[in-house]
Amino acid sequence: MKTAALIPARFASSRLPQKLVQDLQGKSVIQRTYLSTVATGVFDEVWVVCDHELIEEQVLAVGGKVFRSQKEHESGSDRIAEALAQVDADLIVNVQGDEPFQDTKSLQDLVAVFTDSSVQMASLYFNISPAEAANPNAVKVVLDQNSDALYFSRSPIPFDREGSGDFSYKKHVGIYAYRRELLLEFTTWPKGELEQLEMLEQLRILEHGVKIRMVETSHQAIAIDTAEDLERARNFLRKNPV
Repeated sequence: MKTAALIPARFASSRLPQKLVQDLQGKSVIQRTYLSTVATGVFDEVWVVCDHELIEEQVLAVGGKVFRSQKEHESGSDRIAEALAQVDADLIVNVQGDEPFQDTKSLQDLVAVFTDSSVQMASLYFNISPAEAANPNAVKVVLDQNSDALYFSRSPIPFDREGSGDFSYKKHVGIYAYRRELLLEFTTWPKGELEQLEMLEQLRILEHGVKIRMVETSHQAIAIDTAEDLERARNFLRKNPV
């Protein structure tokens, strides 16, 4: 089974303008993301799927593969689906462009679940405290006994009715792996009611009755959304030079 990592890279960003091309200790954010994804050794191919020449130039400068979108897209999944016209792989992993420090074990574990032929899509989660679960920017997931997602929400789920406080909530990590056919089909489906309410595209998958296998990770990625996040990433590299 040929596996490819596709990194959707959108130039515009609201909280930190042009965040993917910001300097991160001598390389840009998108360069760091691309190189760390390659360095995991998990993938047969790694591509950046972008919408701007500056991102394209930066990825080419480090020897990377780039697909330049010809259309406007609402989501990263839509963007990488367009790139499949050029990418020949059976399993597609959507790696977030603003997470420059990819974890080898997490990605290995994610890809490994596809040895089960019934798995069509998979993603990651890690455990968080009830206090962290109260944050609507932290997307929570609840699982069935097979570790398939029952639901994703910005609300703290499940609701701890008795207030025991000893439940470990599960925070979703936005890295997705799809079988090629599912990704192509999923991106043609209209948004469902739940997706529009929560603003979570993975709910479109559940609304269509497709299961998402969830894989636990202990890795908590540094996602760069703000200037403070960028400085935190710079401090990390100062202490852990690559």
